Amino acid sequence: FDGAKTYKVTLPKDIPEGNFWSLTLYDNMTRSMLDTPQRYPRAGSQSYPSPAAEADADGSTTVWFGPEQPEGVARGNWIQTDPDKGWFVVLRLYSPLQPFFDKTWRPSEVEPVEQ
Repeated sequence: FDGAKTYKVTLPKDIPEGNFWSLTLYDNMTRSMLDTPQRYPRAGSQSYPSPAAEADADGSTTVWFGPEQPEGVARGNWIQTDPDKGWFVVLRLYSPLQPFFDKTWRPSEVEPVEQ
């Protein structure tokens, strides 16, 4: 993905994890975690090392990716990108539950956001 653009992904309610979940951004070139002023290029259900993502009113969780935090988006629901670098994202479900395996639960595609 292009680090200069803004994107989002929506995780439907009842994320199928027994322990916790995490989205982490990686640099296309180095394959290591993306280096930005945000320090921890992640969002997830844990509140350390960054705030936990907050669910929407319908129980789904939307996570945003972009060089600037979108207005009205909680810190825990935004992962900073570098406008000069490409990136990719990995979703981890720690102790995944059956809806992940039988594909009755699926996240949305990563979608570009017009700004």
